[in-house]
Amino acid sequence: MKPISMKFSFLTLFILFVNFTIAQTVTIADSLNQEPIPFATISFGNGLGNFADEDGRFSFSREKYSDVDTLFISAMGYAEKAILTINLPEIISLKPEVSQLNEVIVSAPKNGKFKLRKRKPVSHSDIFASWLPTVESEVAVLFKRYEGEPTQISKLLLPINAESKYKSKGKGKFATIFRVNFYENNNSFPGEPIGYENVVFSVNEKEDKVFELNLSSKSIYIPEDGIFVSLQVLGYANAKGRLAQTKQYREIKTARGVQKISTSFRPLLPFSDKLAGQHTYVRRIFLNNKKWQIFDESYNAKSKLIQTGHRNYGMGAELKVFAK
Repeated sequence: MKPISMKFSFLTLFILFVNFTIAQTVTIADSLNQEPIPFATISFGNGLGNFADEDGRFSFSREKYSDVDTLFISAMGYAEKAILTINLPEIISLKPEVSQLNEVIVSAPKNGKFKLRKRKPVSHSDIFASWLPTVESEVAVLFKRYEGEPTQISKLLLPINAESKYKSKGKGKFATIFRVNFYENNNSFPGEPIGYENVVFSVNEKEDKVFELNLSSKSIYIPEDGIFVSLQVLGYANAKGRLAQTKQYREIKTARGVQKISTSFRPLLPFSDKLAGQHTYVRRIFLNNKKWQIFDESYNAKSKLIQTGHRNYGMGAELKVFAK
């Protein structure tokens, strides 16, 4: 018969092993009303991260992310919070921070006569002139009022490249969940976020060229100085169409050791060399303090897209234009 102390040691080791290997599900909630916060951002503090799903839940395994000791949780309209991974709670509460959400005063009428106008999207099927989205990337484009008149965005026309001409029949299936965000125009750079409700949608391999996203029910009016509209990847969808909790990077062995490379997602975003000027901005959510950068040599002089003049994302829109 084994000593009791040895039995206790084996039991303790077993419990620790189970806790270490089994993924823990955590819910992110509002500290005031305990409501889940959908699609909150979970940064690992090392240039990588993930998102919660539509119910505010995310999965974390210390075995999968053995080098991560702290999570930084954030969401639009809430103060960021740091949590140690050694003892993650089942619920992480975020405190509302109203100052993060600036109210946009809209002068356009919600009812009345309007004319439909279109800002044409610019697309192509060249995969070598397309942006490879990762879960850390966000691409923003400035929209101005149509001829200075009160303007509502009724549809976004999003150029995409599903690589259909490069795939054999039945190959390359995917379903990727995107989020659209809105920002103030701060001296021609994306500024403070504008607190519209979450605009989340899914794109699969059957879509190609241009994806039409209906926003007519969202009452999104363009302020006098314009509005930045961004496209952000949240991750792949599972079989039920919900955000899949998957590892967002690959580990590659190099001469310098194991390097972590962010996973790229489909569809690709075709960047154009046909648009005059420079009006596309990008940022990496988990790097560089979330700083926006214009997509030119100052962002990455070695980028093939920049070197070949493919510097703009040709996002288009259907617009409702009201008379003043």
